[in-house]
Amino acid sequence: MDIILVPGFWLDASSWEDVTPALERAGHRVHPLTLPGLESVEADRGGIGLRDHIDAVAAVVDRLSEDSGEKVVLVGHSGGGAIIHGVVDARPDRVARAVYVDSGPLGEGGVINDELPSDGDDVPLPPWELFEDADLTDLTDELRVRFRSRAIPEPLRVASDPQRLSDERRYDVPATVIACEFPSATLKEWIAGGHPYVGELGRIRDVEYVDLPTGHWPQFTKPVELGEAIRAAVDRDR
Repeated sequence: MDIILVPGFWLDASSWEDVTPALERAGHRVHPLTLPGLESVEADRGGIGLRDHIDAVAAVVDRLSEDSGEKVVLVGHSGGGAIIHGVVDARPDRVARAVYVDSGPLGEGGVINDELPSDGDDVPLPPWELFEDADLTDLTDELRVRFRSRAIPEPLRVASDPQRLSDERRYDVPATVIACEFPSATLKEWIAGGHPYVGELGRIRDVEYVDLPTGHWPQFTKPVELGEAIRAAVDRDR
């Protein structure tokens, strides 16, 4: 099966390099993406918005689905969760499953994070002090240095553009939530209580939850376990 890996903010395709082996050993075709504006620190990020990232991923979905005649699996980490949900909305008939890695679907009108410090058209990786302690669980000093050395500024409008959705068939696409910072029990409590943070997630008809306790970047802190969790989710659709 074709698996498209969409990174979160400040990351490119290489951020999945320690996750993909488990998927490839299982016989899957893995496609980690570098999204527009994330090609390099020097890339022009002016004018790149959330819809540009959604459209870029949708184009890959179209190509792979047309080549194989099969549906694809989308995996989105952090802000990538909003992007893959936009793609599910745009291509509900071409997605077998959406896997949200320490993320979730962003509903109509929501923004990923418009409070991050920006510099012109760029949103650089903030100082660690601006993150919650739970974000940084298991992210050692060595991993922090490696992360910051590879970080690429995020296009400002990807963080601040509102999500636009139009096809309610998105709720019929099965989803897996790999819960890292917050345990799945907490997410279920929020859904039951009508918390707006999980309002869109609560509308999806078929959701499974997988707990992978660590910080916000499991592709760095627990990459092998993350690869196995994604593999298990994908194999349910074989």
